[in-house]
Parts: sequence; C-alpha cells; structure tokens
Amino acid sequence: MLNLEQITIKVREIALQAGAFLRNERKDFDRGKVKEKNAHDYVSYVDKESERRIVSQLRELLPEAGFIAEEGSGSLTDETYCWLVDPLDGTTNFIHDNAPYCVSIALRDSQELLVGVVYEVCRDELFWTYKGAPSYLNGKEIHVSNVGDMDKAFIALGFPYNSAAYKPMAERIVHELYGNVGGLRLQGAAAAELCYVATGRFEARIEGFLGPWDIAAGSIILKNAGGRVTDFEGGEDFYSGREVLATNGKIHTELLKVVGKR
Repeated sequence: MLNLEQITIKVREIALQAGAFLRNERKDFDRGKVKEKNAHDYVSYVDKESERRIVSQLRELLPEAGFIAEEGSGSLTDETYCWLVDPLDGTTNFIHDNAPYCVSIALRDSQELLVGVVYEVCRDELFWTYKGAPSYLNGKEIHVSNVGDMDKAFIALGFPYNSAAYKPMAERIVHELYGNVGGLRLQGAAAAELCYVATGRFEARIEGFLGPWDIAAGSIILKNAGGRVTDFEGGEDFYSGREVLATNGKIHTELLKVVGKR
C-alpha cells in the first residue's frame, strides 16, 4: 500500500525544484534553440532537461512505476503505477516570457488518479492533492466557486495546436458563449488553468486534443476541490485529453449542451 501523503510531499519537492530550474533558465533563454514539433507546437532544451530531471527523481521515488511524459521519457507497459509528467506546460508562454507556465506531475494506477501536483512558476503557486485528501494551494485548502449562473461564469478556453480538427468546435464555443457569460479568456496552460478552476478563479475550462500529461494532475486537484471533469459527452473518457470539460460542477450541464452538440 502506497503512502500517498508522503509521496505527495516528495513530488511537491520535485516540482518546486523543476520550477526553480525553469525560472532560472527563463532569465537568459535563447529563442534560437526552440524547435517546432508540429505546426506552432514548440519544444526547447528547457522542456527536455526539465523532464530528464523530474523523471530521474521520480524513478528513485517509485522505481516500479512507468511513465507517460510529454517529451517521451520513460515507457509504459504493464506497470501497476504510472507517472504522467508535463515538464513545462505552457511552452509557448515560456518562450515569449508570458504567464502562466508550470510543472505538472500526476500518479495513477490502472483504475484512477492517485496524486496530483502542479507548480505554476510565474505566481509561485504550488497546488496539490492525493486520493482522499482536500486540494491545497500553498498549504491552504481550496474549493471551486459557487457560481451557478452562466451570465456570471468566467470561462477559460484552450485552442489546441490541431487547429483544423478543433476549429469547428472552437467556433461553436465562442459563438455560443461570447456575450452570454461573464467572460472568456485564453491563457495557454491547461494544467494551471484546471487548478484555477479548483481555486475559484474560473468556473470552467474547455479544450480538446490535449495530452494525458496536460490534464492528469489538474483533474484530480479540481475534483478534490469539488469540481467536475468529463469529456464533451459527459463521460469519463477525458483521461486521454482528447476532450476535456472541467468546471465547478454548477454549470457543467449547461456547458455540455454547448460542447456536446455534433
């Protein structure tokens, strides 16, 4: 039986160390070393080195676990436990010296998420939780907002790199929500924004074509803060990241009417 509280303490330390590395690298960052993985989807030496450091420490912490990491570290076969790691969520923001960007680390077994830690570097904010625990921000327990009126809902959107496939959905969401909710924002870091829903800054966050590493840690943090995460049909098939509707739970049904249209 894993001691999830102790594992979370260690993962928090690892995330903070990775965040300190990102902060230091940003001071003298060379945009000339940025590579394009896909159209408008970037990676730099900073992403790769951050992932190398995180994965190395996580291997020591739980040697029997596999990995799903954005930049390809590790492997996953039939391990009981799996780390999901995004060493720099919000790479485009980082490249342009724009907030937010963060480190995201989650642990799951074959059934469910067990631990979630997100460290947002720009605001020095550490979010965390584990199975059966509340969610925290810098040591203070957090909860989703009580806003249930769409007219007052502040909603974060994400526009993924797969623009051709997602554009019809993006256009529908903007058409349905713009002018009918309290506000729409594009911030560019899914892991951080799920945590912002968890702590009541947003009422919802909507995006598709993400990776599982983008949303794993933020999802358990949001759920343990009283929120809800589903795919666009209201089902549990959100873990892949292909469709992610994350809300305070109060406006989830209304938003499903928007994103669930085909």
